[in-house]
Amino acid sequence: MGKRFDEIAEKVRKSGMKKVAVSVAQDEAVLEAVRAAKERGIADAILVGDEAKIKEIAAALDMDLTGYEIINEPDVIQASLKAVKLAHDGVADMYMKGIIDTKNFLKSVLDKEVGLRTDKTLSHVCVFEIAGREGLLFLTDVAFLPYPSLEDKVAIIKNTVEIAQACGIQTPKVAPVAAVEVVNPKMPVTVEAAELTKMCEEGQITGCIVDGPLSLDLAIDKEAAKHKGAEGRKIVGDADIVLFPDIHAGNITYKALTHLCDCKNGNILTGTKAPVILTSRSDSTEVKVNSLALGAIVAEFLKSH
Repeated sequence: MGKRFDEIAEKVRKSGMKKVAVSVAQDEAVLEAVRAAKERGIADAILVGDEAKIKEIAAALDMDLTGYEIINEPDVIQASLKAVKLAHDGVADMYMKGIIDTKNFLKSVLDKEVGLRTDKTLSHVCVFEIAGREGLLFLTDVAFLPYPSLEDKVAIIKNTVEIAQACGIQTPKVAPVAAVEVVNPKMPVTVEAAELTKMCEEGQITGCIVDGPLSLDLAIDKEAAKHKGAEGRKIVGDADIVLFPDIHAGNITYKALTHLCDCKNGNILTGTKAPVILTSRSDSTEVKVNSLALGAIVAEFLKSH
């Protein structure tokens, strides 16, 4: 486990198909992903939204809605609240964004009555399967927290370690990355990376190995680590989790990978009571299905932890 999305999907199938509540489901891309996820044995769906529009789009896609539960709610805000309540109440295992703007979708996630808020900090994890690289690579945070504080970074690590463990990586290696691999007081990011490393050594961060600051090449490229004489580090090009200093570094890296590399990816919002699938409208069906597989494996993991 932990090497490919196909392996994650296979584990989900063995543990049993999960159920996703879709907020404002009248969207072609979302319905395509839901159909693919069901066909692959990953997740069944409860479709919440404008039933007439859902049926109209499904007909255009030649999608058979027999067996899908549809909850008719034309109002976008009410549809999001009804959908998130299904995950809140345990009727659904995870919650997915449909054709609703991110701001209102997140409002439903954080709703005090029916949402999925916990005492944890919310953060975003993007998981990559990259051709030629052994194992999945977890990038965080590339989409949610703009300028994480040291406290936020501790929370991000804990959230992401949980995702990595759900994917079968028992003790993930976490690399807080910076432009350099040495502490420079004039570069606060390096100071915080060193503090995170110390916190892990002292047992304040558990379940993983933290080694920072590291430059990105030392974190993910074994040859680079060898050539730079970094063999004495805890991470020598074999990081599982890359922790970015801010959303700019994370998002730029994410987009560089998706547009320039032969890779697959999936995304998940963490720190919530149930997994939240927060994908972009521009994401492919494959990305959405991979994200559902991630949500499903995390939902299964949370049952026993």
